[in-house]
Amino acid sequence: MCISLLRRINYSLVSYSTFKMVSRQSSDINKFKDALRAAKNIVILSGAGISAESGIPTFRGAGGLWRKYQASALATPEAFKTSPSLVWEFYHYRREVAAKAQPNAGHIAIANYETKYGSEKIITVITQNVDGLHVRAGTKNLIELHGNLYKTRCTKCKEVLVNTDSPICPALENRGAPDANVVGSDILIKELPHCKKCSGLLRPHIVWFGESLDPDVLKKAGDTMESCDVCLVVGTSSVVYPAALFAPQAAARGAVVAEFNIEPTPATHDFQFYFEGPCGTTLPTVLEV
Repeated sequence: MCISLLRRINYSLVSYSTFKMVSRQSSDINKFKDALRAAKNIVILSGAGISAESGIPTFRGAGGLWRKYQASALATPEAFKTSPSLVWEFYHYRREVAAKAQPNAGHIAIANYETKYGSEKIITVITQNVDGLHVRAGTKNLIELHGNLYKTRCTKCKEVLVNTDSPICPALENRGAPDANVVGSDILIKELPHCKKCSGLLRPHIVWFGESLDPDVLKKAGDTMESCDVCLVVGTSSVVYPAALFAPQAAARGAVVAEFNIEPTPATHDFQFYFEGPCGTTLPTVLEV
């Protein structure tokens, strides 16, 4: 994380401790709609919860296990170095699941809101999700913090390309099933996806655990959060950093922040508004066009 952003976050956290003591939370939909109508710059920060409603497994909770492995243990550069075939089987499974999933009413409500008001307001979606459902729903102004399942990055020449092939290579066809009796992978490395330019081994273009966010993406997200006057926190646990600091940082300088989740999170009491329930139910009501 760049030093300037850290300084801004530290300042915001100091200011935010004062802000928390005087804030009062509300679930008044009409009051929040008034804030939306007055807003000129709106950010929607989305997390795994909104995609879970479309059937996308999450890293946390019941969906966090693939075969006998914790999914978070496979999403690391160390796992890819040790067993790229196993990691690619896992990501082939994830690509196939996401490809079959459909954007839900929450995704669509966000996209429709942008379509209607995007010419008069700045509306940006910052997502921690990698499944591409926001794009498929029609969202245009999107920042993908953690990458995208349908992009690859060459481990040699670093070229990033969109790839929606199913399967991404013949060796992965009919592989990746979450069968707990399957251990490891017998796919040869030479049969995995390789770069057509330099023949280097491809990896998913995902920010794995232990890796830093792309500095340009992080700066763009930080700048966007600094300029918004309303922020919607949608389906995120607010425990993954640095994204967990974005909404408190916005609230610290006076932006209106509303959380939409099926249950409270560690940050819920910090925001002015909280709307409990599935995003596919609450968002269409708040963002109706």
